[in-house]
Amino acid sequence: MKRNFLISIRMTVATTVLLGIGYPLAVTGLAQWLFPRQANGEMIQVHGKFLGSSLIGQPFSAAGYFHSRPSAAGPAGYDSDAASGGASNLGPTNSALITRVNGDVQRLHAENPGAPIPVDLVTTSGSGLDPDITPAGAEFQVVRVARERGMTEGDVRAAVARHTFGRQWGFLGETRVNVLELNLELNAMRPMPAR
Repeated sequence: MKRNFLISIRMTVATTVLLGIGYPLAVTGLAQWLFPRQANGEMIQVHGKFLGSSLIGQPFSAAGYFHSRPSAAGPAGYDSDAASGGASNLGPTNSALITRVNGDVQRLHAENPGAPIPVDLVTTSGSGLDPDITPAGAEFQVVRVARERGMTEGDVRAAVARHTFGRQWGFLGETRVNVLELNLELNAMRPMPAR
């Protein structure tokens, strides 16, 4: 009995050290060596300042910026607390959801009258922190962004094309446009005029 007890203690210590400490350190070290950008959250840094992650949606509300999808995370839409990420779980007959979507539709119709509104501009993502919009969602906003920045629509569309990514490995996901990276390139091309 005593022998079995000692074996179980040694095995517990050995597996704890090996699998609880050694393995995580080895995987973390390997990830930092082979894929440092991905392992550190794909943070975007400009002039020594971290501006965000290309993996997490950012709130943009000024007219000269492309806007992200609406977010269900936090009371103001986007929240720095990752625990707030998640769907609202509001059903299609929920009055709060209907009111929010109708308000978004009215605002977007005023922005681009007569144009069909892409569904991703009025619906939240499952995480509530989606960093991407569809190419249709970006195209819908080109006229406003070009006008506000004093750029040609062609230049803005070319920037959108540079930040449009196809399906991962050719079959996973959908074609998408990263909003943060696109807005940062537009700032580099033509900063927002002071008002």
